[in-house]
Order: sequence, then structure tokens, then C-alpha cells
Amino acid sequence: MDTKKFTRLSLLLGLSVVLNIIESFIPIFNGYIPGIKIGLANTVTLFVLYKYNLKDALYISILRVILVGITRTGLFSTIFMFSLSGAILSTLFMYLSKRYLKLSVIGTSIIGSLFHSIGQIIMAMLIMNTTNMIYYFPWILLFALPSGLFIGIISKKLIDNESINQNV
Repeated sequence: MDTKKFTRLSLLLGLSVVLNIIESFIPIFNGYIPGIKIGLANTVTLFVLYKYNLKDALYISILRVILVGITRTGLFSTIFMFSLSGAILSTLFMYLSKRYLKLSVIGTSIIGSLFHSIGQIIMAMLIMNTTNMIYYFPWILLFALPSGLFIGIISKKLIDNESINQNV
């Protein structure tokens, strides 16, 4: 990897960590639905997925979760495991929807939001050794769709602006 790419990806990783931490201070539904977040850091993952490749997007997602785990939630805590499973599953499915379904950035973001929730539910069922967590799924989906749409709109603007800036 060349120095310029490494530096840029490192800066993007830092940005994703900062966005994740900032978002942790934004109360959504005042804790009525635990785990619900907008997903601001996913703007960086989408950007990397569209401007670089799957491998780099996975690195950014996984390293972000690890760094936030080290600094905020605890490495290998329950929250860490939820975040990691959601990040990996969403990044993989965003790549698949972008590559094979040819979805727009917004559509890809919505898929990512949905599969992040699915990953968290699967991990919750494994950790808590119960299938009852599936009843939580409709509530998470209710928020995953608009948040995926919102993050997709922001990401599309970032990706489009980057394309314009590279051509100048």
C-alpha cells in the first residue's frame, strides 16, 4: 500500500472513531430501545467501500470497533461483540449489494443498516442463548430504515463531492 493511501485511510479511520464516539453522546429514544444509533461512522465505511475496496472497508469497520472498544466500551464486552458482528455483516452485505445488485449508495446504505441490525440480533441470541431476541427485531428495523436512508444521503453527497474534487 502506498503512503498516500495509507495516510488517507488512517485519517478516515480516525474520523470514523470520532464520529462513533460523538454519536454515543446523542440519546436516541432516551434508552427505550437499547442499541439504536444513527450510524454516523458508517458514512466513512460507505465512502471507503465506494472509493477503495471491500478489504479496506472491512479494515476500517473492524479497526473502528476495536479502537472504540479499547477506549469506550471495553474490548470483548457485550457491546463490543454486538458492534463487531453488526459492522462485519453490514460491510459484507453493502459490498454484495453494491457489486451484484448494483444498488445506489442510498440503497446500499439501507442494506447496511438492516444487516447491522441483523448481525446484532444474531449475536444477542448467541450471547444470551435465547431466540427471544428476535422479538426485538421489528423495533430495530423500524429505526434501521430511516437511519440507513439518512446515512445513505450523506454518504452519496460525500462520494459525489470527492469525485468532483478529484477531477479539478
